[in-house]
Amino acid sequence: MNPEQLTDEETEEAERRARPRSAVIYETIRKEGSVELERAPASLFWSALASGLSMVFSLVTMGVLRAALPDTKWAQMVTALGYSMGFLIVILGRQQLFTENTLTPLLPLFSDRKVWVLRRVARLWLVVFVGNLAGTAIASAWVAFSGAFTPEQQHAFAQIAKDAVAPSTVHVFTKAIFAGWVIALMVWLLPLTEVFAPVIVIILTWLISAAKLEHVIAGSADTLYGLWTGAIGWGDFAHFLLPTLFGNIVGGVAFVAAVATAEIATEHGGPKQKKERVRAARGG
Repeated sequence: MNPEQLTDEETEEAERRARPRSAVIYETIRKEGSVELERAPASLFWSALASGLSMVFSLVTMGVLRAALPDTKWAQMVTALGYSMGFLIVILGRQQLFTENTLTPLLPLFSDRKVWVLRRVARLWLVVFVGNLAGTAIASAWVAFSGAFTPEQQHAFAQIAKDAVAPSTVHVFTKAIFAGWVIALMVWLLPLTEVFAPVIVIILTWLISAAKLEHVIAGSADTLYGLWTGAIGWGDFAHFLLPTLFGNIVGGVAFVAAVATAEIATEHGGPKQKKERVRAARGG
């Protein structure tokens, strides 16, 4: 069919149904990152604290499922679905999660490589990470001491905490790289999904749990519960926290943000060429 034979309404429908190019997704996330960098630290902190509080529902849901199901491989795959609960609450509720921010604020930095932008990225990371960690500490303590859960469920929570610190430091780090990669890819995909965003969140976060990858904030809820109840010690917590933190950052930055930036720079010629195109369009 000749495109000229389409009506205006049909042409508009075709444009609406077309998938956006990578550049559109890139610009959408870059603008969102710019907004986040402009937010006041207090606003970021309270949103991050709420996110940390919410992430404990991954531990709770997994523990409840684990206590109710038999100890089989298929049951482990079902239990891994519970891991998605905290992420659904955080992401759909637009709360600040540290690993999401390994991608979003970096795109403005890659587009405008200035010291003041780098300082704002560092400030955002610090405020959000501290807020997330404080939230998981409070929420996991409440789970541990509130008496709201059965002994079987509490035993399941403790086992989840022990599982998080079981791998060696090197394995924790490498598992965290893949988890950071998956989370950053999820951020990249969400602008495409619209009403199907919950499905994308469930599938990708289920993969993190099913593959026993390490996520610094969700895992902090698990390990802090173990710390409060004596299932693990401070050394175990440090063994989990530091390599997971750095691994998530490496995964988010190296495998997604850098690749995405390279793709857009190749397609559109980078910042210098962009300025030249704008200058040419203005006739100068």
